[in-house]
Amino acid sequence: QLTSLDVSSNTALTTLNCYDNQLTSLDVSANTALTSLECNTNQLTNLDVSANTSLTILHCYGNQLTGLDVSSNTALTTLKCYNNSLTSLDLSNNTALTQLECSGNQLTSLDMSANTTLAHLNIGNNPLGSLDISSNTALAHLECTNNQLTSLDVSNNTALTRLDCYSNQLTSLD
Repeated sequence: QLTSLDVSSNTALTTLNCYDNQLTSLDVSANTALTSLECNTNQLTNLDVSANTSLTILHCYGNQLTGLDVSSNTALTTLKCYNNSLTSLDLSNNTALTQLECSGNQLTSLDMSANTTLAHLNIGNNPLGSLDISSNTALAHLECTNNQLTSLDVSNNTALTRLDCYSNQLTSLD
């Protein structure tokens, strides 16, 4: 039931799990050693992780984020930011990403051409009109349900073991 959390003096922290609370803000700017941050299911409207350049895992889903800047987090392998209010997400610097879950946002487009190691992608429940995954040849799991996709080309995604693409506007799928 935490409503506030001050970890500014804990500069040696590498892992911070403060999920399932009622935090409205979280300052991790002094925690530059963080490799894992799980602050999901709170009431955060803003999250600044620009000082956390060692982050490999970021779970910030189930908050009220309208923006998320992960451009400084080049070591990120797992990003779970679903069920927020994100309208855009720039992943061009996150080339180490293997897992991305950003469903339940307001994303109308997403460029994942730099994320060639991505193996798991869940981008369901967004107003996406198109999805280009031609560069994501390592994809094994793709969930893009409940979007506005009129076409989906998975011809380059030969590693796929699971594909969920229902509730779109697809009329054919090869």
